[in-house]
Amino acid sequence: MRAMPRRALAAVPAAVLMFGLVACGGGSDSGDSAAGSSNTQAAAPAEDEAAEAAGGGDAVETPLTGEAKEKAEAAALAAYPGTVVKSEKDAENPGMYAVEIKKADGSEVEVYLDPATYKVVKTKDEEADETGS
Repeated sequence: MRAMPRRALAAVPAAVLMFGLVACGGGSDSGDSAAGSSNTQAAAPAEDEAAEAAGGGDAVETPLTGEAKEKAEAAALAAYPGTVVKSEKDAENPGMYAVEIKKADGSEVEVYLDPATYKVVKTKDEEADETGS
């Protein structure tokens, strides 16, 4: 009969640990940018997709690197000359690369590319998007 309370006591530290992890880790949307900023950039793509599927707010867009970055930026600049602002795996359009370009006239355009062919699939005028047009 005494074995039952010992088993119950053995489960208490695990329960406390789980509660602590959930309480501390689940508050990334609370606006505490200092605590959440380092974890946000280290998020794995699978976590981004899971957050998106669960409706957990905006998914973090992963910056492009290496050869993918070079090819995507070159293709976007060939279509829309200017200066690259950023290039990333797009969260709004999963399975596409997005390269934001500032054109010579100061306007910005986001160029969406097929990652297999690096061909322009579509574009979005950033200024029209900001003004609500």
